[in-house]
Amino acid sequence: MKIKTGDTVTVRVGKDRGKSGKIVRAIPSLGKVLVENINLVNRHKKPRKQGEKGQRVSIPAFINVSNVKLVCPSCKQAVRVRSRRHDGGRERQCHKCGASL
Repeated sequence: MKIKTGDTVTVRVGKDRGKSGKIVRAIPSLGKVLVENINLVNRHKKPRKQGEKGQRVSIPAFINVSNVKLVCPSCKQAVRVRSRRHDGGRERQCHKCGASL
């Protein structure tokens, strides 16, 4: 998976298509990412104390990593990521402008 926590991504498909946000959590083994304020679902919270009311809470749900694309900080476009090898190891690069990510 070429996308990491803290990257800015844009959603390519689904109900939030075109929106962008930062990755809060990434699970590479499942190929899922959690993006802030994207793919919000309502959870119903039961009242816990006497006199308290129940409520609906909106929380973000996981999205498949194939449904998001990384936004390059230099060219500000949704791009593919390529990996280049150099002396110190590997570095992620923008596929369009070649800037390091």
